[in-house]
Amino acid sequence: MAGQGGKMTPLSDPIVIGHRGASGERPEHTLASYNLAIDEGADFIEPDLVLTKDNVFVARHENDITGTTDVADHPEFASRKTTKLIDGESHTGWFTEDFTLAELKTLRAKERLPQLRPANAAYDGKFDIPTFAEIIALAKQRSKEVGRTIGIYPETKHPTYFASIGKPMERQLVAELKQAGWDSADAPVFIQSFEVDNLKLLHTITKIRLIQLMDSTGGPADKAAPSYAAMITPEGLKQVATYAWGIGPNKDMVDKGAGEPSALVADAHAAGLRVHVWTFRAENFFLPAGLKRGADPRAHGDVDTAIRRQLAAGIDGFFTDFPLIGSTARAAYRASAGK
Repeated sequence: MAGQGGKMTPLSDPIVIGHRGASGERPEHTLASYNLAIDEGADFIEPDLVLTKDNVFVARHENDITGTTDVADHPEFASRKTTKLIDGESHTGWFTEDFTLAELKTLRAKERLPQLRPANAAYDGKFDIPTFAEIIALAKQRSKEVGRTIGIYPETKHPTYFASIGKPMERQLVAELKQAGWDSADAPVFIQSFEVDNLKLLHTITKIRLIQLMDSTGGPADKAAPSYAAMITPEGLKQVATYAWGIGPNKDMVDKGAGEPSALVADAHAAGLRVHVWTFRAENFFLPAGLKRGADPRAHGDVDTAIRRQLAAGIDGFFTDFPLIGSTARAAYRASAGK
């Protein structure tokens, strides 16, 4: 739907999602990162969920924890290093499903991108790996403190792989959310996945809103759709709308940074789907040429303009590693739009 000045109107008031917390400023998926995201204005915090050996959900971007913890520095775990085939790709390292929660709690988080974010590396060794239960408790406690509802936006990571090793995620996730009092369509929760069949299963067992993640290349690891490109056609989006509340596309699928949006937002909205794009990062390294500022890949460029362009394209929310920049850009956009 077009708004004033040719701008597209979102279906929902746009939300700011702290991507792995405020991962541009603290090591990702730590309580410190989530706390900072809340302080900076995020409406939702995003834990990627994987399972431990004793079936506890913890927040890590991957079940391979080699690059985000100090596990390699623990000689007692040297023998756990192994090679696994996950979603068709070979990975060598240490994996959450081979550790109990108690063992994982002896590890400490570290910055995943130290070359780009050296300031974050100063926090290496200070924070542990949080459980999903701890993140839920944090969101509820901080909601009381700040006087606004802080939602959670969990992603099921590699659900088909985990099911293949006897650790299905869906019913356990729904049970934990229900225990937290969240089992309705108006709960402050979105569940997201790049896969399809696990979302379809979730659709049958919970009323919580579901988000189908999509990338600009490839397709879902469970092969439940031929490609993401097929899923973003008008007919494909109608199929997604039978089980999902919205889509989470790579931001480049909406606008590669030149201010020339594709038809994806309009097509998704026509199918009744909200659009939450990922992921806005401030460093020049991640920005298109026209938004870089200087030659240093670590320096911040003009991500504010990138965000505002997509808000003008009608997105309903966005993930960002820098929630303060995101919430500030949203406020500026609202002011310019007279909202």
